[in-house]
Amino acid sequence: MNIVFMGTPEFAVPSLQALIDEFGVKAVFTQPDKPKGRGKKLGMSSIKELALKYDIPVYQPVRLRKDTEFIQKLKDMEPDFIIVVAYGQILSKEVLDIPKYGCINLHASLLPKYRGAAPINWAIIKGEMKSGNTTMMMDEGLDTGDMLLRQEVEITKDMTAGDLHDILMEEGGKLLVDTVKGILEGNVSRIKQGDTTTDYASMLDKKTGLINWNLSSKEVNNLIRGLNPWPVAYTHYNENAMKIYKAEVLDEECKNEPGTILDVSKQGIKIACGKGCLLVKEIQFPGKKVLKVEEYIRGNSIEEGFILN
Repeated sequence: MNIVFMGTPEFAVPSLQALIDEFGVKAVFTQPDKPKGRGKKLGMSSIKELALKYDIPVYQPVRLRKDTEFIQKLKDMEPDFIIVVAYGQILSKEVLDIPKYGCINLHASLLPKYRGAAPINWAIIKGEMKSGNTTMMMDEGLDTGDMLLRQEVEITKDMTAGDLHDILMEEGGKLLVDTVKGILEGNVSRIKQGDTTTDYASMLDKKTGLINWNLSSKEVNNLIRGLNPWPVAYTHYNENAMKIYKAEVLDEECKNEPGTILDVSKQGIKIACGKGCLLVKEIQFPGKKVLKVEEYIRGNSIEEGFILN
């Protein structure tokens, strides 16, 4: 098999490994090295590290769709497939038309829901009960190509975005291998997404994490779970950002103003929401470690009656 792989972050690593093990990979395209850490030294992507381990040629165009030199190199490779997993660049029609069997993308949602940059996070934030991976034939739209295969994963009540990320990351490689084999054997059907209205999984930033206490306790908890481990949901206590990593929905009603701290104990911080109450269990203040509330209140106080915003 003549496969070119395009990907960048850790999420794409098991997919590349599965393709290497099953078919072999001729070349890897990944994002340019970026400054990392306090020293801002250039660091390579997780995908580049794996490719170099297997002596696979690595290409790092700044903008592939506008780079005629790299596009010509791709054409010269005459790939059977281009496999794309979280590459971070949009491919032009010229690139999409290069491989014999087309460009296949692994997307971490049950398409057509949650097209876009952060499908794992938004599935949890929106309170979905299941998520999964979908493979699709790429077209010029944003995650709009014909669907091929999918796998479903149950979202449990305590699952965070980090937990779901790791599950889908490990399962994705198997789905890609099955997809490639299915296309070669002619037993994979293409299912059009159509123009169905879908929840769009927009890119996250730190502002996404600001908690609106007027929401229900369940909605606030979904936000907390969906933004763990990044960018993390937060609120303001005494003008400091208090990040919240873990909470629990309480089966009781609260009639106090939303955001009011009702009780502070070893069990956590009990907070009134627009509907219901939330018990916050793990927090972090600027410059400090993530701590269970039980650990934090041993040397610090949190005022009952304070209204978070």
